[in-house]
Amino acid sequence: MIVNSKTNPLEKIRAILKNRNGLLLTSDLSKRGIPRSYLSILEKRGEIQRLSRGTYSATGTLVDEMFVIQARYKAAIFSHETAAYLLDLADRTPLFYSVTVPSGYNATSLKAMGVKVYFVNRRLYRLGLIEMKSPGGNDVRTFDLERTVCDVLRSRNQMDIQQVNEVLKRYARKREKDLDLLDQYARQFGIQKILRETLEVLL
Repeated sequence: MIVNSKTNPLEKIRAILKNRNGLLLTSDLSKRGIPRSYLSILEKRGEIQRLSRGTYSATGTLVDEMFVIQARYKAAIFSHETAAYLLDLADRTPLFYSVTVPSGYNATSLKAMGVKVYFVNRRLYRLGLIEMKSPGGNDVRTFDLERTVCDVLRSRNQMDIQQVNEVLKRYARKREKDLDLLDQYARQFGIQKILRETLEVLL
């Protein structure tokens, strides 16, 4: 995003808010050399409100919770039920957000927010990582189709069985599915047998 260097700092911040669908990170200011004191000015004017440490939104904006979660928890990648929704592998809007974090990560405060947390070996943590638009229109980190199918199969005992079945059936109908890539991921997660048995039924 280009912001004219001659524009005054308050206008620069307003431009960031407009381009980010009403959201602002303090890191946005440091990247552009804007002193944080201007946030206080906008807060006093009632133009912005603080959501959490380092995250603000324009007053009256419908808050993009997915973006806010990832702004606050850099290690959290939307996965499982939430990834399925983003990838159109599920109809139902998730009742809670699901994220994957690397093994050993302290997820106490994430869980306290009602987020469902899955842990994975650090070696496989970023496998299949992509960016997509959240329903609020901001870029969020999630996993691709094949990684999501593997996650759902691996965690099938921790998920609603109807949702597991819906994800698998929808994937089988997807034109853009990549079965070779799915097999590669399954090898790395050690779930080739269950994947093969599942695909024999669906394909």
